[in-house]
Amino acid sequence: MIQLKGIAASDGIAIAKAYCLVQPDLSFAKTTIQDIDAEQQRLVAALDKSAEELAAIQQLTHEKLGAEEAAIFGAHLLVVKDPELIGPIKQKIAEEAVNAEYALNEVSTMFVSLFEGMDNEYMSERAADIKDVSNRVLAHLLGVHIPNPSNINEQVIVVATDLTPSETAQLDRNFVLGFTTDIGGRTSHSAIMARSLEIPAVVGTGTAVESIQDGDLLIVDGLTGVVLVNPTEEVVATYRKKAEDFTAQQAEWATLLNEKTISKDGVQVELAANIGSPNDLEGVLRHGGEGIGLYRTEFLYMGRDNLPSEEEQFTAYKTVLEGMEGKAVVIRTLDIGGDKNLPYLPLQEEMNPFLGHRAIRLCLEYQDIFRTQLRALLRASNYGNLKIMFPMIATLQEFRDAKAILSEEKENLLAKGVEVSEIEIGIMVEIPSTAVMADIFAKEVDFFSIGTNDLIQYTMAADRMNEKVSYLYQPYNPAILRLIKMVIDAAHKEKKWAGMCGEMAGDEYAVPLLLGLGLDEFSMSATSILKTRSLIKHLSVADMRTLATEALQLTTSDEILDRVKQAVH
Repeated sequence: MIQLKGIAASDGIAIAKAYCLVQPDLSFAKTTIQDIDAEQQRLVAALDKSAEELAAIQQLTHEKLGAEEAAIFGAHLLVVKDPELIGPIKQKIAEEAVNAEYALNEVSTMFVSLFEGMDNEYMSERAADIKDVSNRVLAHLLGVHIPNPSNINEQVIVVATDLTPSETAQLDRNFVLGFTTDIGGRTSHSAIMARSLEIPAVVGTGTAVESIQDGDLLIVDGLTGVVLVNPTEEVVATYRKKAEDFTAQQAEWATLLNEKTISKDGVQVELAANIGSPNDLEGVLRHGGEGIGLYRTEFLYMGRDNLPSEEEQFTAYKTVLEGMEGKAVVIRTLDIGGDKNLPYLPLQEEMNPFLGHRAIRLCLEYQDIFRTQLRALLRASNYGNLKIMFPMIATLQEFRDAKAILSEEKENLLAKGVEVSEIEIGIMVEIPSTAVMADIFAKEVDFFSIGTNDLIQYTMAADRMNEKVSYLYQPYNPAILRLIKMVIDAAHKEKKWAGMCGEMAGDEYAVPLLLGLGLDEFSMSATSILKTRSLIKHLSVADMRTLATEALQLTTSDEILDRVKQAVH
């Protein structure tokens, strides 16, 4: 038996034979061509065929997983139609009289190297997109069949060096019980999609492809990040029992579907979900979400070549508000920049995009875009319990300016006879200075939602996507907990509520601390809600207050984590 260790990317345990997803041989020779026009036409035909396939995959993904995941293939479609990529390929064919395969490879490799050399998550993802798309086009030029995971018709565990977004989107969870890859992390496309599909996954094993053969019996433990190759019958029996226990645990959590989230000593909090589109609503309701704590509206703007109209946005917001039937829906205004850019909104390249012209800063400059979104939100407010949240607020003046624009649009609508409901207006706390000034902000905002993903990396001055400093991404660090306490205490002093919409809100070891610190609303991936509700049901807030007080006096992240584990196990 071989044991591989990787990163637990999606919960669950899968036991099945291996299906090795081997990439086709895309090797070719450089040749001199005589008919340049014919060669350029070969390229165009391969591009067109690729675009057709990508559009079909995008539609399938939209139906199966929702708009957020489908946006990946919108990005791929933009690549396959990008004149900045296609132009140089055609030019190379014409100027050097070389075959389309060679020209495509030369140009795409140049772009991939360029993007990979940038210390920026968004650009790295663009490099992966170009690789995926160029391989698809190259396969069509060579007449080679691209592996189609959607053709899998028996229960297997997929093994690959990596799974491209297009491959992951085609996985049928009725047959693909799990997957494991050599590379990737919890934030990679494949890991995110695995969680959407709710199939176990272990990524970043390093040696899965070389260690596993087609047909080998595999156990993928997405709970601990372990993959076992050709285990003994005894080990299989042990893991079958572990899988049964996990299924039973899920069934137990499911009994809490329609219950309120109440602690052992009777304190009620709210468990909400983070979503990217109206298509995510079904999952929120299926997993017992008590509200939407974060609707990331930027996905309405991504994977397309023009801005969404006011009417498109109104329809999307109205759908979510109606679907939640009066439960709170916190909609974040447009948060682009950083790792999320729009191809049709050319922004100046920045040295540090995460610290640059993004989110509310960008909206306050591009007010026509901002006002269109605010009008759509105001009009939709009549259809549910809407709360509006501004992202990346660093100063009180930014909040006041954004609120003033919202007020102007509200007055304009009322003057036209359009009804607008009362709306709570809050901010995302993701900048340390805002947390430090929370007592001042709390006098003017209606609520806070703590965005820990950015708050942690800004506080620790450590890019969470940079492996060299990943050890500094510490949710349990005393500095982070102190900032969170400042925000919650400031809100409560002004009789306001404080929520959290970062990954930390669904972390089983962070939840006891957050409960003790007095957090009112926890917003997380829908699949984490019932598990967290069960956890809170067995915790006493009084005991967690004591735990949080003790934790704030400890000096390191590891000490705090150990103390939490002692307290809850």
